[in-house]
Amino acid sequence: MSLVKKNTVFPSLLNELLNTDWYGGLEANTATIPPVNIKENEKDYSLELLAPGRNKEDFKVEIDKDILSVSVTSEKINTDLKEKYSLKEFKISDFKRTFSLPDTIKEESISVAYENGILKFTLPKKEEALPKPKRSLDIA
Repeated sequence: MSLVKKNTVFPSLLNELLNTDWYGGLEANTATIPPVNIKENEKDYSLELLAPGRNKEDFKVEIDKDILSVSVTSEKINTDLKEKYSLKEFKISDFKRTFSLPDTIKEESISVAYENGILKFTLPKKEEALPKPKRSLDIA
């Protein structure tokens, strides 16, 4: 299973160059792409995406041509006009992650669950991708 991700070298270099101490610094946590854990077992892959503070209805999950896409688009509700903050660091932003699925995945059997801030995918392998049991051969 491979992960398609964008190049983050230039933005991190730019943030490092612009980081100053005035007004708390310009370097904010701009990482809008949630981290992912991918594990391979004998029978399946497990993909866990860390996205706390969401509801399961917020996620849009699609598979198209062996590409698994997970995205969240937040509705912009402007309630900040009524509130006056001294410091506001909470930010929930939109994101999209895409993953290339190997040919050995049974796409019709993929399951998804969201619990405790983790979106968890179970990606079962096809029968031909499962490990074969050891067998003995007779010598002729």
